[in-house]
Amino acid sequence: MQKHNVKFIATDMDGTLLNEYSQLDPRFFDLYKQLEDKGIMFAAASGRQYYSLLETFESVKDSMMFIAENGTLVMHQGKELYSCSMDTPSIINIIQTARSIEGTQIVLCGKNSAYIETQDPKALAEFSKYYQRCQYVEDLLAVDDEFIKVAICHFDGTEEFVYPTINAKFGETHQVVVSAKIWLDIMNAEASKGAAIKHLQNTLGFSFEETMSFGDYLNDLEMLQESYYSYAMENAHQQVKETARFMAPSNKDAGVFTVIKEKVL
Repeated sequence: MQKHNVKFIATDMDGTLLNEYSQLDPRFFDLYKQLEDKGIMFAAASGRQYYSLLETFESVKDSMMFIAENGTLVMHQGKELYSCSMDTPSIINIIQTARSIEGTQIVLCGKNSAYIETQDPKALAEFSKYYQRCQYVEDLLAVDDEFIKVAICHFDGTEEFVYPTINAKFGETHQVVVSAKIWLDIMNAEASKGAAIKHLQNTLGFSFEETMSFGDYLNDLEMLQESYYSYAMENAHQQVKETARFMAPSNKDAGVFTVIKEKVL
């Protein structure tokens, strides 16, 4: 079997590395150790908050790479390697527009914390999956932080109920991406998981041809495009399958684990 020549691996979390119950395969930490022993860098590249990723990967957090908040913040060993923030006027405009769409729940993502202005139990349960640091505030427009993303949740589906309005208004000036069935993210126009990986390639000295990535949804497209060994999960969105060079088994079948064992280790 031909082995891939890989120096850097990045994987999405939900729908990709995590199973259908949003759980991490317990075999992951042994896999990570094997990659580390071979000098291969591994990154979680997720829409999730940095502090949420730290919690998931507690035992390896001091050596692992974290590409958080859809590529707007890259952290390694507690140090910021890259970030892509948003200006205050844009934040205000986006929040005011999102508030006008019926059924939206907004998460304002800062470097220090996430901020919400709802106490709806269903929304809080959903937010807790992705945001370990999350503060309730009376008015999002009054928060002081450095902001990297606005995340919008709509339980009936963001592609249908949120994306048309947000993209029409901000699509030409910002990165607007449907990141899951009920989630949409708005970021700096330059921000993406792919931009973060491109920065790491340039600063850490590994190439496009030595990069492997795994994804399942539309916020993974740029990451796949910056990786020669680009894998779409079997359960991926059709556009992701059309973008990736290779296919991996589904997240239910531990597809990331399987490919890395077979093709890298």
